[in-house]
Amino acid sequence: MKRIIYWFRNDLRLHDQPVLHALSKSHDAQLAPVFMFDDRWFKQTGLGFPKTGSFRTKFLIETVEQLRNDLRGLGSDLIILKGQPEQVLADLSEAFGADAVCAAKEDTWEEIRVEQALSGRLNVPLHFHQSKTLLKAEQLPFKMTDLPDVFTHFRKQVEPGLKLVDCLPAPEKLPEFPAGLADKNSFGLDDFGLAKPKEDPRSVLQFKGGEQEGLKRLNDYVWKNQHIATYKETRNGLIGADYSSKFSPWLANGSLSPRLIYQEVKEFERQVTANDSTYWLVFELLWRDYFRFVAKKYGNRIFYQKGIRNKAVHYKNGLLVFEKWRTGNTGNDFVDANMRELLHTGFMSNRGRQNVASFLCKDLNIDWRWGAAWFESQLIDYDVASNWGNWMYVAGVGNDPRQDRYFNLERQASMYDPNYEYRKLWLEA
Repeated sequence: MKRIIYWFRNDLRLHDQPVLHALSKSHDAQLAPVFMFDDRWFKQTGLGFPKTGSFRTKFLIETVEQLRNDLRGLGSDLIILKGQPEQVLADLSEAFGADAVCAAKEDTWEEIRVEQALSGRLNVPLHFHQSKTLLKAEQLPFKMTDLPDVFTHFRKQVEPGLKLVDCLPAPEKLPEFPAGLADKNSFGLDDFGLAKPKEDPRSVLQFKGGEQEGLKRLNDYVWKNQHIATYKETRNGLIGADYSSKFSPWLANGSLSPRLIYQEVKEFERQVTANDSTYWLVFELLWRDYFRFVAKKYGNRIFYQKGIRNKAVHYKNGLLVFEKWRTGNTGNDFVDANMRELLHTGFMSNRGRQNVASFLCKDLNIDWRWGAAWFESQLIDYDVASNWGNWMYVAGVGNDPRQDRYFNLERQASMYDPNYEYRKLWLEA
């Protein structure tokens, strides 16, 4: 009988899981699903805030607990552990007598370093699969070294291949969970030195973690309310749940697969309507793919001040100025409203993110990486490749084909908040 450890990472779901799908058909296997809270996720940054803050941690805890419940419904379970995966998983593998460890592949240096360390400690094979993108790397029409540095060129080459996108259904049953490995571990925010965040009634959505919550949001947005049909017209909104899909928190920790979203969009186009808005949602999914492939191509350079362009920029880096930006006290009402929304809810619109990022590095002359680190700490929907890729883009050291892009904050505010509704919501309460 084969003994398999499945290490859940940023793929906290049952649907679109090739390993679980294959094992659901096996009659001679034991499966030990595991999730690890890595201690390093919660360390303090040099800027004085935790690497992973309360909002994202709360969402992650909810997601993991729901995953455990869903696994139990299939006759399995989830071992939830805290520590460093390269040590704890190697010990678990030996104690279990595992034949293999399987996991979704990551593409950025902290995660790769853990993979390499774990591989070095294991006495059994460590198998990876790709989980985060519409198309796998080997399905792209070019080698990763030839990935275009401009998104439009990438999109035009990749779009014809989207017919290959395939999403696996969730298994109906899983192999036997090994006796003696079940645990009752359950972690709360205090275990990571974090306080419970307060719910703010002004939040665009009261985000709750877990695959079932993500599936419900997908169904509500696409099918129940059909907001996807007007997505392109509303996506630059600032207030309310439905100006954009809000799929990103569930996409970020993998409780929603981008392939499932793509499949639902195509089905909506077949049954209801295909228009610019339905296309634009896929367009945004391709942006997520693109930044992940950029991270795969360029490695650590996405975290360097000079970015992938190797472009030198001089920053003043005033801590007091940065703190005013972080807390929404710069004196620019549009920036401050957006930053206070992020501070109090863990979320901000895409339009807001572009503006506050431009303001930080172009107007305040602060290192863009400080802003990226604050977003990493605060955002419920933090995705390493998208976050650092977008910050590089705005800072002018990434994949933006335009030189020295600059956001005119006064013009942006007049276009997207002409009646001051958003600014009043966050500045006058």
